[in-house]
Amino acid sequence: MAQAYTPKQILNKKFKLLSFDGQWKDFVGCPDRAFSAIVWGGSSSGKSSLAMQWARYLTQFGKVAYNSLEEGVSHTVQMNMERNYMDGVEGKFLLLDNEPLPELIERMSKHKSPDFLIIDSVQYLRVDKEDYKKLKRLMKERNKALILISQATGKEPKGELADFARYDVDMKIRVEGYKAFAEGRLNGGGQPFVIYPKKAAEYWGDIDN
Repeated sequence: MAQAYTPKQILNKKFKLLSFDGQWKDFVGCPDRAFSAIVWGGSSSGKSSLAMQWARYLTQFGKVAYNSLEEGVSHTVQMNMERNYMDGVEGKFLLLDNEPLPELIERMSKHKSPDFLIIDSVQYLRVDKEDYKKLKRLMKERNKALILISQATGKEPKGELADFARYDVDMKIRVEGYKAFAEGRLNGGGQPFVIYPKKAAEYWGDIDN
């Protein structure tokens, strides 16, 4: 039987929020520390760049693990890290090379495991809904955040698992033309996030559109 709460108990409950600021606060507000999100977009839209920028920002709040499933340890990943000055967050960021789900769950279950987990991309995780829910439940129980990166079919997440996750997570973030658009259970925010101003301007014609 699930635990029941009175209105007073709910209203007095304290939640641990992340004190985002600047463009990140404008984008997604100040989320719960154990937030969940899915980011999707077409090829070369900027979603992996957004993921790396977000990873760098999150190191201000804890340790980040980035499971590179689609690209592994590659030159393109290296360039993405160079563009985002990831050498400046040494000790707060881990790049995992194609870590499968059982090992990922084992890692995230350990004492002092990373506070934030980014999976890029969910199509290469090769798990079903139940496996995904097991991972998400673990992250929630341990007060950790989960960010899924997804390929897209048109303007929608690609595949059954990604589509399921879109309706399950807190934040739904669509990337197009080096701009990101957030919706869902946001605690503030809602403004588009410009990933690369020059490329966004070339795509949209006007950076403010």
